[in-house]
Amino acid sequence: MSESPTAPLTTADGVPLKTSLRRAVRRSKLKAFLLVSPLLLFLVIAFVMPIFDMLWRSVDNPEVSSTLPRTVSALEGWDRESLPGEPAFAALVEDLRDGQAARNLGLLSSRLNYEKSGMRSAISRTGRRARNLEPPYREALIELNETWGELDTWKLIQREASPYTLSYYLAAVDRQLTPDGEIVKVPEHLEIHATLFWRTFWMSGVITLMTLLLGYPIAFLLANLPLRYSNLLMILVLLPFWTSLLVRTTTWIAILQSQGVLNDMMVAIGVIADEARWQMIHNKLGTIIAMTHILLPFMILPLYSVMKTIPPSYMRAARSLGGRPFLSFRRVYFPLTIPGIAAGGILVFILSIGYYITPALVGGQSGRFITNYIAYHMQTSLNWGLAAAIASILLFVVIVFYMVFNRLIGVDKVKLG
Repeated sequence: MSESPTAPLTTADGVPLKTSLRRAVRRSKLKAFLLVSPLLLFLVIAFVMPIFDMLWRSVDNPEVSSTLPRTVSALEGWDRESLPGEPAFAALVEDLRDGQAARNLGLLSSRLNYEKSGMRSAISRTGRRARNLEPPYREALIELNETWGELDTWKLIQREASPYTLSYYLAAVDRQLTPDGEIVKVPEHLEIHATLFWRTFWMSGVITLMTLLLGYPIAFLLANLPLRYSNLLMILVLLPFWTSLLVRTTTWIAILQSQGVLNDMMVAIGVIADEARWQMIHNKLGTIIAMTHILLPFMILPLYSVMKTIPPSYMRAARSLGGRPFLSFRRVYFPLTIPGIAAGGILVFILSIGYYITPALVGGQSGRFITNYIAYHMQTSLNWGLAAAIASILLFVVIVFYMVFNRLIGVDKVKLG
C-alpha cells in the first residue's frame, strides 16, 4: 500500500507557508528601505551628486564648441602647417558676431586665456568690432589683432574644440600642452600647485605625528586613571568640541603673534630679548601648532577606546615574568594599541589635507594648503574647472591612501570608539 505524499504546510488562509514567509520578508525589507530612504536621499543630494558634479567639471570643456561652432567646423581637415584659409576667418567673424549678440563671449575668452595669455583681450576687442568687419576677413582680423595671425591661436581653438579636456588636470600638477599637443612643465615662475600638494601632504604627516606623540600619553592616562579623574580629563579633551573652530584659530593668533601672549611671557622671564621675538604665526609653524591642537581629540578618542579594552593584568603578567617596564610596554602594550593608532592616524591625516580655515588664517603664504587655492580658483580666478581638478586629485589621493591602509593594516581592525 503506497503512502500519500505529505501535504504542504499552509497558513490559516490557505497560502503555502513558504510563499507567506517570502512575502513577509519582502514587506520587512520594503519597510526598512522606506525608513532609511530619507537618509539615502540626503546622502545622494548632499554627497554623491556634488562629487560627480566636481568630477564632471574637471573634464567638461563646452566653451569653444558651443560658442564657435562654425569655426570648429571650418577647421576640420586643416593641416596645421600654415594659417587656415579665408572660410575659417569668415566663420570666426560670424561666430563672434553671434556671441557678442548673445553676450556669451566672456566664458570663451576666459577659457582660452587659461591656455594662452592675451586671448581674453583679443576675443573681447574682436567681438565688439566684428559687426563692422568686411571681407577679406583674414586681413581684417589680423589687422585688428595680431593674435589672429599666430598659428598657435588656431591650433589652440582646434584643440579645445573637444567637449572634454585634460588641461585642468595638467594645470593642477604644473603641466601644460604645447600647441602641438606635447605635455611640458609650465615656466618656473608659474609652478605653484605641485609645491602646494607636496606641502599639504608632508605638513599633514607632521601634524598626524605630533597628535600621536601628544595624544598617546593622554589616552594612556584616560584609560588607567581612576574613574573620577579620567572623567575630568575626558571633559578637558572634549572641551574644544564645544568651542567654535574660528574662535580656537583666532585664539592661536593672539597667542603666537609677535606681540602675543607667548612672546610676552618669554620676554618677561628673560628667555628671549624684546627685539628678538619669535615669529610663530603666518608660517608653517603656526599652521602645525594650531592644527595639532584642533585635531588632537581625533587622535585621543580612538586611542582611548582601544586602550580601555586592554586588561591591566597583561602588563602585570609581563612584569612578573621578568620584563622591564619599557620592554613590557614595547612588547606587550604598544602592539595592542596599534588599531587605535591606525584609526587616529588615518582620521587626522585625512582631516588635515582637507582643512581650509586654519591654514588660511594662521598659515600666511608659506603655511597654506592646496585647499586654500581651491577656494581661490572658486572665488577669485573663477577657474572652476581647475578647482574641480585639484579637488578630484585630493579625492583620488585619499582613496589610494585608504586602499593602501586597508592593504597593510586592514580597516576591519580600526576602532574609532
